Amino acid sequence: EKTVEKTVEKTVEKTVEKILAFIRENPSITQKELAVLTGLTQRGIEWNLRKMKNDNLIERTGPAKGGKWVVK
Repeated sequence: EKTVEKTVEKTVEKTVEKILAFIRENPSITQKELAVLTGLTQRGIEWNLRKMKNDNLIERTGPAKGGKWVVK
């Protein structure tokens, strides 16, 4: 059970690092583009972005369309 938790934790960390790298490269990247690049589903990207926003790692500036991600 603990092994599964550790594996999930490491996977989430790697995914967060990947997403942050893509955002740094292209702050106006879309969720769809992130899904293609990471191999996650749209919902997976939404979940990760929401978690990253709640953890104060990123924020969204500007309008829904045409806005940008800011890595804190």
